[in-house]
Amino acid sequence: MAVAPHSLASESALAVLREGGNALEAMVAAAATIAVVYPHMNSIGGDSFWVVHSPGKAMGGIDACGAAAGLATKNWYAERGITKAIPFRGAVAANTVAGTISGWGAAQQLSKQGLGGTLPLSRLLADAIHYAEEGVPVTNSQSSLTTKKRSELINIPGFAETFLVDGKAPLTGSIFKQERLAKTLRQISRNGTEDYYRGDLADLLAKELTEIGSPLRLGDLHRHQAKLIDPLELKHSLGNVYNMTPPTQGVVSLMIIGILDQLNLKRFKVDSAEYVHHCVEATKQAFKVRDQFVTDPAYMTRNAQSFLSPAFLKKLAKNIDPEKALPWGQGKGPADTIWMGVIDGNGNCVSFIQSIYHEFGAGIVLPKSGVNWQNRGCSFSLDTKTLNHLEPYRKPFHTLNPAMALFKDGRSMVYGTMGGDGQPQTQCAVFTRTATYGLDPQDAISRPRWLLGRTWGQTSDSLKLESRFSPWVAKELHALGHEIEMLDAFDETVGHAGCIIRDPSGTLRGGWDPRSDGAVSAF
Repeated sequence: MAVAPHSLASESALAVLREGGNALEAMVAAAATIAVVYPHMNSIGGDSFWVVHSPGKAMGGIDACGAAAGLATKNWYAERGITKAIPFRGAVAANTVAGTISGWGAAQQLSKQGLGGTLPLSRLLADAIHYAEEGVPVTNSQSSLTTKKRSELINIPGFAETFLVDGKAPLTGSIFKQERLAKTLRQISRNGTEDYYRGDLADLLAKELTEIGSPLRLGDLHRHQAKLIDPLELKHSLGNVYNMTPPTQGVVSLMIIGILDQLNLKRFKVDSAEYVHHCVEATKQAFKVRDQFVTDPAYMTRNAQSFLSPAFLKKLAKNIDPEKALPWGQGKGPADTIWMGVIDGNGNCVSFIQSIYHEFGAGIVLPKSGVNWQNRGCSFSLDTKTLNHLEPYRKPFHTLNPAMALFKDGRSMVYGTMGGDGQPQTQCAVFTRTATYGLDPQDAISRPRWLLGRTWGQTSDSLKLESRFSPWVAKELHALGHEIEMLDAFDETVGHAGCIIRDPSGTLRGGWDPRSDGAVSAF
């Protein structure tokens, strides 16, 4: 079974599984396809993270996050008249290496070494190449977001000629082609993922980035490697839950459900005001820890795993007032991302996330390679006194965090979402509704969701509720001191979630997000 926020990506994964491919191979195919068919959310110019498990083996992960350029210093920006903050858009925002292609390569190697994978990269990228060459129907999500961001991005190098039609957003249902990207994907399929960092493609990318004004150089690409990691682990009363290590906020997602486990959340009715209040207050406690400590692990003063100890979580749980909301300030802000999950017939599980940070990333599209580069590095601060200040070769803070759970009853679950600050909160909703309350994955995802703070397309830090919540829930939350803002019934603001649960018998149950263009595909 595969789940993705665009149906063609889940179908690409399923096709590989039908041909005897394993979960890792299927996810590489899905990752390539979604980079083409959902271009406003991700691209091959972004980063990715993987959490991987095979029955009877240790949990694993892949950190495919790129570091800041060697030239990316406070002085480099000052020389260009930028002293307060790194811009969100343009070549100066494209200051970190795009790591996701290295993650595809690492996944394929793990597949061959540990799972007996045999499918060549050319097969895994075939669907993506086809969709880039022949085109795909434009989703309403792409069309509407392009319209919203047109004025902000139209003058960024490469954006208009790639994503606009006669200066306007493409119409929903019209055919969208990316011939240059298709050529680049063909080159990767022929020469391997290493070509992106140490081959002819790397030479081209470095030349293009330099010419448009990015601080990235060939040496930055040369030094990049995907990193195999041991994910963080939360000992939950129902089993073990896993997520990515820093520089991601994976520890935050685990802390939230760990705090709620301390509070015996099930004593509240699901989707009640008490349920939402405790989830939101647990989020505030975890966010405070994140904003004080979580950064590139080379710069952290505390081990992230220490925040998941029962004693620490119990201490945070005691800070929650069941009768009053804690005041809240600013969050981390917007992010555009995709999450996807695959579980194959042998029980191999992959939870995967791929992103370019803001919608369309830095907005730049390189002229020959057709690569839309991320702006993840605009999350760095130019103030050296802050936690995530800019340094050459430093990894940026990431909101990305793919999740997985192995339950005591033998079930396994992959789950996740897109959406900046909303990622840990939607993960909380999906996990508690499925694991704590026993809801079906589809029901858990389709039910109304909440969002504290900002994410893509939002600038306010209120507690946002989809309008399908009972009016009484909104009134009770307001009475507890939450600043309430109502959203549409099914609002993309709360993210595109997905979930797959595998029972010990091998039966699979999945859920896709009706707020996306996705699907669950299975056979």
